[in-house]
Amino acid sequence: MSDNSFDVVVIGGGPGGYVAAIRAAQLGLKTACVEKRGALGGTCLNVGCIPSKALLQSSHHYEAAQHHFAEHGIKVGKIELDLATMMARKQKVVNDNTKGIEFLFKKHKVAYLIGEGRIAGPGRVTVKGADGEQNIAAKSIVIATGSEVTPLPGVEIDEKRVISSTGALELPAVPKHLVVIGAGVIGLELGSVWRRLGSEVTVVEYLDRALPFHDGEISKQMQRILERQGLKFKLATKVTGAESGASAVTLSLEPAKGGNKEELTAEAVLVAIGRRPFTNGVGAKEVGIEMDNRGFIKVDGHFRTSVPGIYAIGDVIGGAMLAHKAEDEGVALAEQLAGQAGHVNYEAIPGVVYTWPEVANVGRTEEQLKADGVAYKVGKFPFTANGRARANGDTDGFVKILADAKTDRVLGCHIIGPEAGDLIAEIVLGMEFGAAAEDIARTCHAHPALGEAVKEAALAVDGRPIHI
Repeated sequence: MSDNSFDVVVIGGGPGGYVAAIRAAQLGLKTACVEKRGALGGTCLNVGCIPSKALLQSSHHYEAAQHHFAEHGIKVGKIELDLATMMARKQKVVNDNTKGIEFLFKKHKVAYLIGEGRIAGPGRVTVKGADGEQNIAAKSIVIATGSEVTPLPGVEIDEKRVISSTGALELPAVPKHLVVIGAGVIGLELGSVWRRLGSEVTVVEYLDRALPFHDGEISKQMQRILERQGLKFKLATKVTGAESGASAVTLSLEPAKGGNKEELTAEAVLVAIGRRPFTNGVGAKEVGIEMDNRGFIKVDGHFRTSVPGIYAIGDVIGGAMLAHKAEDEGVALAEQLAGQAGHVNYEAIPGVVYTWPEVANVGRTEEQLKADGVAYKVGKFPFTANGRARANGDTDGFVKILADAKTDRVLGCHIIGPEAGDLIAEIVLGMEFGAAAEDIARTCHAHPALGEAVKEAALAVDGRPIHI
């Protein structure tokens, strides 16, 4: 095999792409990964999951020092925000992570090709980089180009006054008033960051509740908590236009179901209505790869597109647009290409909202179970009754487990609470093994620990919690 010929060429170095490349190399396949950004990790590591979590952590410390240290007997002087240092720390976290992936590529002998990858035909990829264009051959091509911000008609993103999630990670100063369009995960996380740092934050949502695709009880409770923290919500409201001035943006609003129009003025506006598949320039359409009407690439159960030898994973194929879902698909596909039986259990993909408290979920919601006519039982336990949560001073929220009424098999779990994103892992593992609520209830949990709330919720499925 020549230097320009590979077993696997992955286009896109995000979570799905780089993980697929590493796993393929581990399995003995000669592998290359093409990435045009010049930094590995995709949206997630560069302008998404990682930098937003760095700012969420820093802003959480800032708010704790301002408002919560005193109740622990810690007296501090005047608290000042050094936004430049906070942003510099965020960027260092990003850089350390992306450099770490470059190290892993070298360790596993993955060829890292910097440039724009384009499928020239089955088995052929062109890479256009700073030094010109090169042609490479591949037995298998993997499209892992991820997603991009979904635009909102009538609202032009300029990354100055009207910003995307990328711009919200780079604001040079704290806006006096920030309007967030979209009450989903990204909007609430970044809205929380800037609210903690001093912004007045108003969240405008087209649907009638925050976190509209979560379990209904979770949505209502989380909205109440965020309102108590200071976020304001305008629900069932449509944004129809935006006019940017020298110092502010004026939004045109109207009720989603029609009615009187109004205006809302803010120093900055964040558009966070979701993401769409990114396939521009990859050559998918030109080689005849079939897509749906929203631009997602169609694949079968083995990630095969309509063109032999070309595969796709991650955000470009739809489903939960989550980094860890893409990673699992990357591993499964690499194993299939190596002759193994890679598999992804889509019923056990967790989701987390990294506000505080956190929100975590896996499996079905109550609304979905009712719509499908599934008989189920509910077990709930509040963090107000958990000893560790009381000791920590973090008692907002609860754990809710949904189990099949006949078999007791866990069908879903929804958590609002401290460290919910870590607590959900126990339920995900249980669902992977087909656990019943009884299995979790009879598993010994350390005391005092937040995880005891999960055990108690499992006990509550059978109507026998101990501490409420």
